[in-house]
Amino acid sequence: MSDLWCAVILGIIEGLTEFLPVSSTGHMIIAMDWLGVEKQAAPWNAFLYFIQIGAITAVIVYFWRRLCRQTFSKPAGGWQNHILPKLVIGVLPAAVVGLSLDDWVEFHLERPVPVAVALVLGAAVMVIVERRFRRGHGAAIEQVTLRQSFLIGLAQCVSIIPGTSRAMATIMGGLLVGLPAATATEFSFYLAIPTLLGAGLVRVLKQPAALGGENAILMAAGFLVAFATAWVVVAGFMRYVQTRSLQPFAVYRVLLGAAVLANAWLGD
Repeated sequence: MSDLWCAVILGIIEGLTEFLPVSSTGHMIIAMDWLGVEKQAAPWNAFLYFIQIGAITAVIVYFWRRLCRQTFSKPAGGWQNHILPKLVIGVLPAAVVGLSLDDWVEFHLERPVPVAVALVLGAAVMVIVERRFRRGHGAAIEQVTLRQSFLIGLAQCVSIIPGTSRAMATIMGGLLVGLPAATATEFSFYLAIPTLLGAGLVRVLKQPAALGGENAILMAAGFLVAFATAWVVVAGFMRYVQTRSLQPFAVYRVLLGAAVLANAWLGD
C-alpha cells in the first residue's frame, strides 16, 4: 500500500476516533502496526500529532460561534465564569503530567498489547461511571465551576496511557463531578483544544524535517481528511450523547481489545 493511502486511512481513523470515547492514539498505534507503518521513522513520527491538529481544528470550526461568544462576552458572575480560566485550570494537570511522562509512555506503552488492556479496562470504567452518575439535566457549559474544571483536568491525566482515551477520561470526569452528559461532552471538546494543540505542536516541532519536501503531501492529506471526518463525528456525537448511552462504545472497546490480544497471542 502506498504511503499516501496509508496517510488517508490514518486520517480517517484519527477523525473518527479522536472525540469518541474509544482512544484515537490506541487506534493509530494498532492501525500503524497493521499497515506496516514504522511509527518511529520520518515522517510518521510526526504524522500522528500533526493530524491531531487537523481534528481539533474541526472542533474550533464547529463551535466557533459559541466559542467566540463565550470568549469575548463578559460573563455574568465575574471572571471565574469565563471559559478561558476554566480551560487553563483544566489543561494544567495534563500538561504537567504529559511533559513529565511523555517519553517514558512513548517508549513503554505505545504498543498494541498495552493499548488493548487499556481499552478493556477503560470500557469497564465507562459502564460503571455512566450507570451510577449519568444524569439527563443539570449545569450548562457556562455554569461549569473552576473546581469542576480542575477535577476534569485531573481525570484527563489518565489519558496519557495509550488506549485509555482522552474523550473517555474527560467525559467520565464530567459525569463524576455532576455534569449532565451533553455538558460533559461539550467541555471535553473545549478542553481538547489547548490540550491537543499543545501536545501536537510540541511533538511536531521536535521533528521539523517531517513537514517538508515530499512529506508535505502526506501531512496535508492526513490533516484534511482528519479535519473533515472529525467535523462529521463531532456534530453527530453531540446529538447522540444528549439522549443515548455510551455503553455501545464500551462494547466496541472490549471487542477491539480482545481482537488485538488474540492477534498478539496467536502471533506468538
